[in-house]
Amino acid sequence: MRKNADTARRLAEHVARLRACRRCPKMHPPVVSGGPVVSRVLLVGQAPGDKEPKLGRPFAWTAGKTLFRWFEEAAGITETQFRASIYMAAVCRCFPGKKSSGGDRVPAPDEIANCAEWLRREMEILRPALVVPVGKLAIEQFLPPQKLDEVIGRQFEAERAGHRFDLIPLPHPSGASPWHRMEPGRTLLKRALRLIAAHPAFASRSP
Repeated sequence: MRKNADTARRLAEHVARLRACRRCPKMHPPVVSGGPVVSRVLLVGQAPGDKEPKLGRPFAWTAGKTLFRWFEEAAGITETQFRASIYMAAVCRCFPGKKSSGGDRVPAPDEIANCAEWLRREMEILRPALVVPVGKLAIEQFLPPQKLDEVIGRQFEAERAGHRFDLIPLPHPSGASPWHRMEPGRTLLKRALRLIAAHPAFASRSP
């Protein structure tokens, strides 16, 4: 119990510091955080869109509706239960802004590096048994660049901050990408969700 209380305290302090971060001048604060949820499962998104800072939580708009529908159909977990029992991180925690040609700007390498320090600290505090990176940018923080066909539907062993964990990637649930709605993406997505639902850390989570 004392260890759990210490983890909760350290995580709450970490999230408070994270929310105050203003390291990247081209990013659009505030920082988007799911809050200090102590969990052995860590979900890593790419970066918030323009709606998430206003609504104050990650995956708060259309992509989030798709993501949480996936988990409800595959594992019987509602969005509320998911947010209460899984720590939600991201490659970058602030909205990157729009490109002049339209669409969200891809974070720059220095912005990714700045936010990597927050993720490293979260790994140290939570020591997750399972990490779920969502989308190619998130997946490539843990695995060499590969086609989605080669990584979705598989479980990997990975290491970060001296800690080893299982890694089960997911495609990004964006409506702009048809990959998860076409074959082999549809079948590989279902396989990945089954792997996550059956993982001991996910199956034993509790709010």
